[in-house]
Amino acid sequence: MLNSSRTPAPPHVVIVGGGLAGLAAASALAGHDVRISLIESRPRLGGRASSFIDPATGESVDNCQHVSMTCCTNLADFCRRVKIHELFRREEAIVFLSPEGRTSTLRAGFLPAPLHLAGSFLRANYLRWSEKLRVAYGLACLRSTRDDRPGESFADWLLRHGQTIRTINLYWATVLVSALNERLEQMDVGHARKVFIDGFLRNRDGFRMEIPLVPLGELYGTRLENWLRDHDVAVRLTTGVRAVRMDPEGEIRGVTLRSGETIDADFVVMAVPFDRVRALLPVDLLAKVPALTSVDVLQASPITGVHLWFDRSICPYDHVVTVGRLIQWVFNHTAIQGRSTMGQGGEYLQLVISASYDLLALDKTAILDAIMAELAEIWPATREATLVRSWVVTEHGATFAVRPGVEAHRPSQRTPVDGFFLAGDWTDTGWPATMEGAVRSGYRVAEGILEDLGRPTPLVCPELATEPLAGWLLGANNDQEQAGNSRTRNRSSSARLGSPTHLSSREHRAGEECSTSNEG
Repeated sequence: MLNSSRTPAPPHVVIVGGGLAGLAAASALAGHDVRISLIESRPRLGGRASSFIDPATGESVDNCQHVSMTCCTNLADFCRRVKIHELFRREEAIVFLSPEGRTSTLRAGFLPAPLHLAGSFLRANYLRWSEKLRVAYGLACLRSTRDDRPGESFADWLLRHGQTIRTINLYWATVLVSALNERLEQMDVGHARKVFIDGFLRNRDGFRMEIPLVPLGELYGTRLENWLRDHDVAVRLTTGVRAVRMDPEGEIRGVTLRSGETIDADFVVMAVPFDRVRALLPVDLLAKVPALTSVDVLQASPITGVHLWFDRSICPYDHVVTVGRLIQWVFNHTAIQGRSTMGQGGEYLQLVISASYDLLALDKTAILDAIMAELAEIWPATREATLVRSWVVTEHGATFAVRPGVEAHRPSQRTPVDGFFLAGDWTDTGWPATMEGAVRSGYRVAEGILEDLGRPTPLVCPELATEPLAGWLLGANNDQEQAGNSRTRNRSSSARLGSPTHLSSREHRAGEECSTSNEG
């Protein structure tokens, strides 16, 4: 007699959104005996970290330059997981170009953290000695949260702590506007603290920048798509989702596509931008997720990327920070990626202007004119060069704006509805609007799903270790404890397809799993 018993089908996870949050969730769940469908409305993966093809030249053009830092431990883990980690170049130094044209180099010295950057800071030639003392005082005050005032902007905090307009514009804004994509007068103090204390000072390796060696469309697009398909993830591009499906009993049942097709699922992950998520939820489901009622409070901040192809070399650096100017960063893609002007030599530069609110009312010609005038001031050789081709790309909704009090409006990845999760850098990750935050959110979703299935698996990597002297001078690093508390909040009180298992050693084991997260 034949055995009529059948092995039950693996649970089906539908991930809506192919940005880094969705990609991280899918990659972390791959190999865990779940069926995964990744649905993306665009014809490519990568979300905002993507490229487009210049129709005139066939050149792959990034929306905007994306870089990582060594402190981004989960992004590094994700890149290793999907085998793209070798497509980054780690930089040991960052060059700053003063308004007068003099260079200063940020490089770790022989001292331990948090003093490893002291030598570079003292040699910074765009600050006077009195200004360096003011900045040092500000950094010392930034260690403590005791005098933080609710709703206070970081610009007001700086003025209250002895900073001048010059130190704010030349030092604090130079670092933070690029890092957080927001003006200081609209910036949350806690996020600014995160950049300086955790990104630059706790660990001597944390500040090191990592630059992609290939276009973003290849890095997070074609290579990720191939990896996911090789690991049995069903990737559906150019496929829009109309709504999440929920039955009359309030159970998640899957999604309905814009085409009318329905897809059944045991878990649905909404890895879409904050301004799109509510429109994809039925009224009954939205009512069960009260945290989403305040998502409308979140606002977006723009980034402008300017791509310039010249007939000759004008930039003597691989990358450089321009202090006190409209242009904030210049990346020389001819030097970094070996890309030239349509294969005919010359030089391809990508310029970045973060928090580009002032450019939104200008047309592309006006923006390009301002950029070219400033480049001619920086490098006079620009006047002799021929601009062969250009693109001005403004991403209006590049990131969520890190306004004062924003943390109160960032929802957890786990929702009160069993089987329904949120992912994205805008969710509660403990990080600003970064690729690291997006990956953390995806990993937390994967942790929650596996826990609901009775297979608890630590995935989120801890921060870089706080070095002993830094711990003594800066105070204990509470970030990992806060991250652990956040993950505890994200857990459901009941399992969807299995009993939850509580792991008292979960954080310790996560550290073991990701012990190499700060490698190249």
